[in-house]
Amino acid sequence: MVCQKCEKKLARLGAPDPWKSGSRGTIEGGRRVNENKVLTGKKTRFQPYQKFNQCRICKCHVHQPQAHYCQGCAYKKGICAMCGKQLLDVKDYRQSSV
Repeated sequence: MVCQKCEKKLARLGAPDPWKSGSRGTIEGGRRVNENKVLTGKKTRFQPYQKFNQCRICKCHVHQPQAHYCQGCAYKKGICAMCGKQLLDVKDYRQSSV
């Protein structure tokens, strides 16, 4: 669960744009056609030795950069996994991770 504000921070897909005139994947845009964006982009590149954060509730490793809560704890508490903002009132729900 991620709020609308944090959706901009999510990782992007590494699929190249289809060629169109004026698209970001053309040579005029500064990149080559059919270029793998995951390998060439510095910001979105996967770094295997990057230290991931720990969940603030259960202390397990979070597999998403810039997130503070794991997906299970965010679901159980009804909060955003990145910022911790309350998204859903789970008072009357029976939340389980199974």
